[in-house]
Amino acid sequence: MFSKSTLVAFALAAVAAAAPLAPATVTVCSGSLNPPNGCVTVPVVSDSCVNLTGGLSFLNKEISNAQVPGGFVCTFFEDFGCLNGGQNEHDVAVLTGGSWAFSHVQGISGTQNFNDLTSSFSCSPV
Repeated sequence: MFSKSTLVAFALAAVAAAAPLAPATVTVCSGSLNPPNGCVTVPVVSDSCVNLTGGLSFLNKEISNAQVPGGFVCTFFEDFGCLNGGQNEHDVAVLTGGSWAFSHVQGISGTQNFNDLTSSFSCSPV
């Protein structure tokens, strides 16, 4: 009824469908990305706010570098709760996929120094 190559194709498709996809992660560092210094890898949960509290509190107001996965945009906030203060256009940094030194990142009104300012962040697919 089916040829051997058809059965092999079905088997390979079933294995590929069952294999879990690796979750996207953001790496944030209080020091350098390369070599890694004070870095933590955080899974990306789309549109979920990550507050730098609890086990991440050592990074609060300490992030100097980040690696954002390709296909994602991450917004880093000066305040907890992923809130933009509204009055200060320099309290948010918006980063796309790549490696970033927070001393020179894209903000709402252009390039800014966001070093040691982050208290929360949120990421989503582009």
